[in-house]
Amino acid sequence: LAEGEFSPVFRLLTIFAYGTYADYLAEAANLPPLSEAQKNKLRHLSVVTLAAKIKCIPYSVLLEQLQLKNVRQLEDLVIEAVYADVLRGSLDQRNQRLEVDYSIGRDIRREELSTITRTLQEWCQGCEVVLSGIEEQVSRANQHKEQQLALKQQIESEVANLKKTIKVTTAAAAAATSQDPEQHLTELREPAPGTNQRQASKKTSKAKGLRGSAKIWSKSN
Repeated sequence: LAEGEFSPVFRLLTIFAYGTYADYLAEAANLPPLSEAQKNKLRHLSVVTLAAKIKCIPYSVLLEQLQLKNVRQLEDLVIEAVYADVLRGSLDQRNQRLEVDYSIGRDIRREELSTITRTLQEWCQGCEVVLSGIEEQVSRANQHKEQQLALKQQIESEVANLKKTIKVTTAAAAAATSQDPEQHLTELREPAPGTNQRQASKKTSKAKGLRGSAKIWSKSN
């Protein structure tokens, strides 16, 4: 088709597959004429091509690329594209731009395959780097968790041993104080052996002293 009598039709088909409305206008003299519906369709595809490069497309760029007369025609065309699910976005009338959130994909040229392959390889490498970083963080988190568990077990073991020591010490002290309570009370009530004799001797000595002092007093009188 590219070399035969239908080469203009084939060229027009490639423009609809890969090109833009500006490409059609550049070769319009050698291409079949388009209806208004076909022009609008090619304009929609031209917006998709621009959206793949720029997410916020100024009205001035769209008016130039789509060869529209005024902003009203441009906004009507964009609204049609949104309703046709060609793209999704919003019209920023204050800043005079189209903000694109999503657009359909277009056909791919053969010469673009190497670029796409390279881009996908770079994306895969980036994913591997991110995945490696996540795995490293998970490993660190697991090590920290194991250290915390070991520390917790150590603390619990030390607390258990301390409780056992306190319990044994308390039991030994209680056993020492309550070994023979009756004997302890008896010892508190009865004086120790020899205590009465000491007190009696003290009383006798005191009495003798008083008698001696009495004799001295009578002689002096």
